[in-house]
Amino acid sequence: MTKAIEQGWTYLRGDRMIWMVVIFLFIFSMLAVYSATGTLAYKMQVGSEKYLIKQILMAVFGLSLMYITHLIDYKYYSRIAQLLWFLSIPLLIYTMFFGVEINDANRWLMLPGIGLTFQTSDLAKLALIMFLARQLSLKQEQISDFKEAFIPVILPIVITCVLIAPDNLSTSVMLFFTSVFVMFIGRIALKHLAMVSGISLVVFALFFLLLFLLPDDLLKGRMLTWKHRIENYTQTMRGETELGDEDYQIQQAKIAIAKGGLFKINPGGSDQKNFLPHPYSDFIYAIIIEEYGLAGGAMMVLLYLFFLYRCIRIVIKAPKAFGALLAVGLGIALVTQAMINMAVTVNLVPVTGVTLPLVSMGGSSVIFTSLAFGIILSVSRNVEEEKSEEAHE
Repeated sequence: MTKAIEQGWTYLRGDRMIWMVVIFLFIFSMLAVYSATGTLAYKMQVGSEKYLIKQILMAVFGLSLMYITHLIDYKYYSRIAQLLWFLSIPLLIYTMFFGVEINDANRWLMLPGIGLTFQTSDLAKLALIMFLARQLSLKQEQISDFKEAFIPVILPIVITCVLIAPDNLSTSVMLFFTSVFVMFIGRIALKHLAMVSGISLVVFALFFLLLFLLPDDLLKGRMLTWKHRIENYTQTMRGETELGDEDYQIQQAKIAIAKGGLFKINPGGSDQKNFLPHPYSDFIYAIIIEEYGLAGGAMMVLLYLFFLYRCIRIVIKAPKAFGALLAVGLGIALVTQAMINMAVTVNLVPVTGVTLPLVSMGGSSVIFTSLAFGIILSVSRNVEEEKSEEAHE
């Protein structure tokens, strides 16, 4: 058994610690999804094993994607990034008008012939961060120039986020601020970043002013949902007792957290999975805490933070700007998503609907998250090989 594990490790390149983080996250995922899908399985009149098998298959497929992706020289992802971003824009536009509508949001496209759906925003997030790393690396010599560097970098961000926002505001906002942070790391002039920050604050202020000044019957699309989520969040923070749908979710998540205590090992022992909406996706972190206590929840936080730390180590060692920006951009995007998901569960921010990377049950999110991990590992693998070649010279 030990020899088999050692032989398995020899086929994996890149940061071994990141591989360990991935394995731990998938283990948490399979345990939590198997437990959290009990009620769903009962409603669908199938066995819970169906969802466990599905999650195992997704984990195997995700690991396979990571392995294949990490074998590709990260330099090729510069051209791939360009192709993916130009592909994602028409897909986002098509989804906005002709996508599959779920919960009043057109976020999904149906793949013809196989009947599966995927969120085009998942592809757009990955494509934008990769394309942003490409643009920043190419513009390093003119990085302080407004026309030559700032405009070619900010335009793809604005276009992508504007197209995502109507049906997925939380993802759009998260992606925008992640991109601005990557711009900061990429040495965009501070005066240009200050301008972006100032304009963003004005736009958000006007948006929320409009959201709460207009009567409900004049609000279009998802605007009413956003308004209710913010109102429900403030009501919950004030301790008001009238519960809307989001309030109910948060209250059940709080009960799950309270039942978990400090230390607990009770796989499959969650009671709140029977009451909490979407315990296998948006609120899977509450199920983990209920079954493994705050210690289990803290371990999840530490896994993501440790992953970010390893990404920063890659950045420090990477000799090329593209590799460094690619690793840190994707790492920040994944960890930010994880922290927002967990913050929603403990009621630090309003309900957003973002999943917990590699842990929540899902299809396209697992696929594109696995690709992001694989690309980061590709950068790490190439950095290690270059260091090894230098040592042998």
